[in-house]
Amino acid sequence: MGWMGEKTGKILTEFLQFYEDQYGVALFNSMRHEIEGTGLPQAQLLWRKVPLDERIIFSGNLFQYQEDSKKWRNRFSLVPHNYGLVLYDNKVAYERQVPPRAVINSAGYKILTSVDQYLELIGNSLPGTTAKSGSAPILKCPTQFPLILWHPYARHYYFCMMTEAEQDKWQAVLQDCIRHCNNGIPEDSKVEGPAFTDAIRMYRQSKELYGTWEMLCGNEVQILSNLVMEELGPELKAELSPRLKGKPQERQRQWIQISDAVYRMVYEQAKARFEEVLSKVQQVQPAMQAVIRTDMDQIITSKEHLASKIRAFILPKAEVCVRNHVQPYIPSILEALMVPTSQGFTEVRDVFFKEVTDMNLNVINEGGIDKLGEYMEKLSRLAYHPLKMQSCYEKMESLRLDGLQQRFDVSSTSVFKQRAQIHMREQMDNAVYTFETLLHQELGKGPTKEELCKSIQRVLERVLKKYDYDSSSVRKRFFREALLQISIPFLLKKLAPTCKSELPRFQELIFEDFARFILVENTYEEVVLQTVMKDILQAVKEAAVQRKHNLYRDSMVMHNSDPNLHLLAEGAPIDWGEEYSNSGGGGSPSPSTPEAATLSEKRRRAKQVVSVVQDEEAGLPFEASPESPPPASPDSVTEIRGLLAQGLRAESPPPAGPLLNGAPAGESPQPEAAPEASSPPASPLQHLPGKAVDLGPPKPSDQETGEQVSSPSSHPALHTTTEDSAGVQTEF
Repeated sequence: MGWMGEKTGKILTEFLQFYEDQYGVALFNSMRHEIEGTGLPQAQLLWRKVPLDERIIFSGNLFQYQEDSKKWRNRFSLVPHNYGLVLYDNKVAYERQVPPRAVINSAGYKILTSVDQYLELIGNSLPGTTAKSGSAPILKCPTQFPLILWHPYARHYYFCMMTEAEQDKWQAVLQDCIRHCNNGIPEDSKVEGPAFTDAIRMYRQSKELYGTWEMLCGNEVQILSNLVMEELGPELKAELSPRLKGKPQERQRQWIQISDAVYRMVYEQAKARFEEVLSKVQQVQPAMQAVIRTDMDQIITSKEHLASKIRAFILPKAEVCVRNHVQPYIPSILEALMVPTSQGFTEVRDVFFKEVTDMNLNVINEGGIDKLGEYMEKLSRLAYHPLKMQSCYEKMESLRLDGLQQRFDVSSTSVFKQRAQIHMREQMDNAVYTFETLLHQELGKGPTKEELCKSIQRVLERVLKKYDYDSSSVRKRFFREALLQISIPFLLKKLAPTCKSELPRFQELIFEDFARFILVENTYEEVVLQTVMKDILQAVKEAAVQRKHNLYRDSMVMHNSDPNLHLLAEGAPIDWGEEYSNSGGGGSPSPSTPEAATLSEKRRRAKQVVSVVQDEEAGLPFEASPESPPPASPDSVTEIRGLLAQGLRAESPPPAGPLLNGAPAGESPQPEAAPEASSPPASPLQHLPGKAVDLGPPKPSDQETGEQVSSPSSHPALHTTTEDSAGVQTEF
């Protein structure tokens, strides 16, 4: 099997050359962007710099299928702020800080809700292994409510629930994990991120692969592993498929294990090579920046000269192509995008309005300012509540590009659905944070209960106006980007036979000193983009002029009615629990004593966005010989909260080192201390900054391929001590 390592190395070498080339272009574009500015409309809503700080998103129990014992086991599971699904033997193991059985990075996975769906995918992945009618399938689920995490290359995970309601809850939570982990390249990465995604696109286009790519999921190493497996997989299947022995189900099982083992090997090789090249380009970055600063004007002039020559060559062909093959379809593509997207953003507005209105009613009918801290803490986590946001996200599921999808070589609409859903979550959190900031300012005036309710209503109306404006801006930008993502690869593919072979002759127009910052291929793509950009901008503008889907016209500029609002956001984060819980009325903050600060820190760490706790003694139908009788878990929410109030110390799970997918606990690698200088950009499981906790073990690595298992000597790194009944929300 040595050919696999050689093939992997060859693919990585070829891609990383693209990456080094794109790094210089991305660095130049970033520095030019800083000088010339964005030109985007100023956002009216604020954004919080640390959306979730050391908090648990979700916890509860579910059944997992153990492939080694071929039995279903009850597992206590939780989702920390980094969205890695963590599995423990039971809740007591979690409370006693026993290392978790696994941590799953769900980037690239799909959720299946029926065994038949799964069996069909398995049969298609390895032709000739479809089981005969009446024979035992590869997987049997003891209930009617399975949830299966399926990946084209990595190992699969099998879960089931006892009720449809539990299945729906866990599906929403796991989909949130996938959505977050898929978006693994940091938004604030202005050089490494664009260089990597452009290199991926250029590499695939060099293989005649145009259009969207469904496996652009996860951090850089995960995406690079998927890229290698895209080429390696078919060869591996052709080589090994004839050698698999046994019944169809057994051959399917063998293939899944082989694919996972190869994926882990590719991941480790890709990780080492990528970190090596990343370190190399970062070392030469200061010298490149010095050249760009000195010669910025000359580089821009040289690039514009090159663009003018390429434009003169391709413009006639490109304009005909746009006029005949793209322009007639732009309105229908835009309409298909606008309907579900605008419905989703309207739902975000409605959910936000309902939550604030309900809170205001609770203030009137219950505790007034005394309970405000509790209400506001719940509201502050609204954007990260998987179930409350689900009604917004599911609006995008109706997105269809029927007919257009095949014409424009769009492999899947999932990339557009996910991007819109991420925008929805960001806008919800921005609206909530702006509401928090403005309300906190009002509370400084010491309002009475009646005045507080009026203030809440006034602030809500102000925030909704800001949301409407920002929502319009975000959606118009999303529509433009989506139309470009659909049309540009199509145009490049159409023009390739007549234009691509002529591009090398333009290389002589680039000065050698500027060759790292100007590439003919990138300039060619920019020229192609310009030929269709006018039609796209016009289509979005017309939709706004017609007030379709509550879009604002480009000429409408909302002047900042709160000039000091952005200054307020620069202050320390608001701790509603510390300032207004049990404050005794009047809204004045609690005394700032060391004891109070410690209590606040414990409360902050204990906050959980949403929790589901089931009876751990519940068994599955047809389950025999359980591993060991798990400790009983109280049924009532009151009892659970009573136990939590006793000060149980529980820790979040992340393991101490990267783990190979599917490795047993005893074989998990020991943690390594890698120098920060050579580490790749932050992964989707990067820990957000927060106050230091009082445990000393090292932070886990965030570069998992899919599953991690803690080494026996490791300890979890995150405290989530619950001090009172307000620490856990059980809202289902």
